[in-house]
Amino acid sequence: MTNREATAEIFWTAFRALPKKSRQTIVEKLLQDTDFREDLIDTIILEQRKNESSRPIEQYLANRRRKRN
Repeated sequence: MTNREATAEIFWTAFRALPKKSRQTIVEKLLQDTDFREDLIDTIILEQRKNESSRPIEQYLANRRRKRN
């Protein structure tokens, strides 16, 4: 386990040990941070789409142009 992983595990364990209302307050505070919220959304999207097949950017852009017209 790396130092980063160990630190994350300590924080996660401490977070899980908090009462539910305290955990909720922390999550609400995190979501108020625009940069964090955007990073979280990006991470969720990547996780949901990680098993999708990839395609060349040219193909994506061509499909996008066709849909606009």
